[in-house]
Amino acid sequence: QVQLVESGGGLVQAGGSPRLSCAASGRTFSSYAMGWFRQAPGKEREFVAAISWSGGSTYYADSVLGRFTISRDNAKKTVYLQMNSLKPEDTAVYYCAASRYRGPSIVGRLRENEYDYWGQGTQVTVSS
Repeated sequence: QVQLVESGGGLVQAGGSPRLSCAASGRTFSSYAMGWFRQAPGKEREFVAAISWSGGSTYYADSVLGRFTISRDNAKKTVYLQMNSLKPEDTAVYYCAASRYRGPSIVGRLRENEYDYWGQGTQVTVSS
């Protein structure tokens, strides 16, 4: 069992660079692949980024590629999402999720049903 708690959201100006954190409980954090998803008002939840259990593989949605960076610190049981050059369309509730997937490559792991545990989300609002 893994419990996830996101933090770092809030009101940010366009062009800003906040960093989201997701702290995990449990002794086996390092064995989980991790992902970030987001849900904008009136829209379905969508994939943002993922990182393999080892940290050696990452994967991004086209909409954030080159602006967002996912990383993890297994010693701190935390996964991060560094967001740069924010746009108003990045406004959403951001969720982190954990997957039992142990493959070496995380590319293509973008479906919600591929993730087993979810946090409650943190709101990011980008003002223009």
